[in-house]
Amino acid sequence: MELTVADVLALPVVRTGRPEPLVTAGLDRQVRWVHVGDVAEVADLITGGELILTTGRALAEDPYGFCAGLAEAGAAGVVVELSPRLPAMPQPAIDAARAGGMPLVALHRSIRFVAVTEQVHRAIVAGQLDEVEFARHSHQVFTDLSMRRADADEIVSAAAELLGTPVVFEDRAHHVLALAEHGRSASELLSGWARRSATDGVAADVGVDGAVFARLVAPLAEPGTRVGTVLERAAQALTLREMVERDRAALEQQAQHGLLDDLRAGRITDEAGASARARTLGLQVARFYVPVTVGVDLESGHDEVSTRRRRVQVQDAFRHALGLARLTAIASLAGSGVHAVIACTAPDPVAAVDRAGELVIAEVGRVRGVRAVTVGAGPHAGRIVDAVAGLAEAEHVAAVVAAMPGATPRVHRAADTRLRGLAAMLVADTRTRAFAHAELRRIVDGPDPAGDLALLRAFLETAGNKTELARRLHLSRPTLYARLNDLRERLDVDLDDGESRASLHAALLFRDAAQAAAT
Repeated sequence: MELTVADVLALPVVRTGRPEPLVTAGLDRQVRWVHVGDVAEVADLITGGELILTTGRALAEDPYGFCAGLAEAGAAGVVVELSPRLPAMPQPAIDAARAGGMPLVALHRSIRFVAVTEQVHRAIVAGQLDEVEFARHSHQVFTDLSMRRADADEIVSAAAELLGTPVVFEDRAHHVLALAEHGRSASELLSGWARRSATDGVAADVGVDGAVFARLVAPLAEPGTRVGTVLERAAQALTLREMVERDRAALEQQAQHGLLDDLRAGRITDEAGASARARTLGLQVARFYVPVTVGVDLESGHDEVSTRRRRVQVQDAFRHALGLARLTAIASLAGSGVHAVIACTAPDPVAAVDRAGELVIAEVGRVRGVRAVTVGAGPHAGRIVDAVAGLAEAEHVAAVVAAMPGATPRVHRAADTRLRGLAAMLVADTRTRAFAHAELRRIVDGPDPAGDLALLRAFLETAGNKTELARRLHLSRPTLYARLNDLRERLDVDLDDGESRASLHAALLFRDAAQAAAT
């Protein structure tokens, strides 16, 4: 039990002295101990938080210095017993107490100081013992939960029960992972949660190896020893659970990696065997299976260990994102990224994977050292073995998108990349640059390269439709025909020939990719 100066003044033994607060500032200060002192040097004997009881002998000699010294030493307050020798509180004492923000109280009747110290000290010690017992009980509760591998919901519920207030378990993106309402509605507690979670109530970080991955929040609680103790113990239990789950997940991930290797290498070819093994590793039976590759541009750590840890954190973030999307997968690390086959029970696997991809990009993007995230998806299939065969396409799409400047952060498929994606991948190849230069040299080195390139681009984009081309360029037919003839002569190719058009189109794409890479 924490006693304040006001609490002490409310005790019956003190009230018999008719206490009169002359300086009320600081009446809510906590009283750590009670000290009786009548010597002028009493300020040198305290360490802060003491309530001083005095008959005023020293105060009568130097009222200002006595109170100023106690305020500077951190006394919780001063209670002065008035007497014929000191019939009224000296004004300098009141001025000093007020200047120091320290409560000053006059007693108009004599009381037994020993009775005051006895009662206050008994209450303080009892409160301390009560706090120790509460801390011991809290420790035991969360130790028992950890020993039986309780889930996050149970741990959060235990914290709410001990505190008598709602508790929320959230990840770094403020997604609520578990909630103990404790008499309040979820809608009331979570309204505007992403905005409120950083400021409301009291919180404790949950993390492993110095990396915070979640927080426990008591949104309606006031800061205090008990709140801090419970949230700290609950956070430790959640951290321990996460460490155990990581160990288990590491073994599971090794098994998933082995299964994907066996499937890609053709060591497992029958669907029944693949499905049986995948189910034991947590993959749901689903209508569709989608191959996905997550490409990650990841900075290296300071050493090999930190680099490996970042790669593991990428895979953990991928698993977490799938959990938020309520999807399951078998996955393995691929360089700094992830290969996976995702199970989709929804009737629209494209929409389901698109939603999951947004979460993957967000969660993986929060890993330290991640500069960019690209997600490529292959064709969905009704069998696991067929989906695994599509991983090569998903990997190609992710690599192409990573090379494309200004690519939208979303799930991409082969239809999104095509020839433009290939140009982005091959932009560093000197042969593609030489090809583009050879195709376009006659107009790039000509008198009007910008105008001729714009005309050629528009011609190819309209598939040679002269009516549409004239409308787009705002040119009359005779002018357009004259410019096309001039372009044909300068290029020395037949613009109506399909192969010539394809070559010129590819050359323009390679040129665009090279210019984008240079900026």
